[in-house]
Amino acid sequence: MEEERERYVEDFAVMFERFGLPRMMGRVLGALLVSNPPELSAGGLAELLRASRGSISQTTRSLVQMGLVERLTKLGERRDYFRVKPGAWDDLMRSQLESVTTVRQMAERGLEVVPPDAQSARQNLEEMRDFYGFWEGQMHHLLKLWKQERGGSEQ
Repeated sequence: MEEERERYVEDFAVMFERFGLPRMMGRVLGALLVSNPPELSAGGLAELLRASRGSISQTTRSLVQMGLVERLTKLGERRDYFRVKPGAWDDLMRSQLESVTTVRQMAERGLEVVPPDAQSARQNLEEMRDFYGFWEGQMHHLLKLWKQERGGSEQ
């Protein structure tokens, strides 16, 4: 891999690490993003990233489970190939939206169990509910706009 792309892959890995994810996960995803052709075998990823096949196997499995990468096969070949899953970013945001909804619902549950006279607790939970409710609505709106931008219809 040329030096600029290697730097990109490493910077992508550091960004992932800042998000609390494994650095190798960022390396693999970064490498797939800048690869041409867009799919690489596990062995190709291991060679490119100078990593063990075990590490690549574990990482690609996690990225597939997250919905960011998909596994492909080629007729007549036994090895698997990996590429960034088409629509991965939309799917990722929808998953984040589910998390935001869950947090808002937990705030609402908290309000149900806290006595009416527990003002401090209620205030904290109301702020939490309102904050996540706001983001939930905005994310729905943004995903709808994104679909329109891409020429699709909202599901």
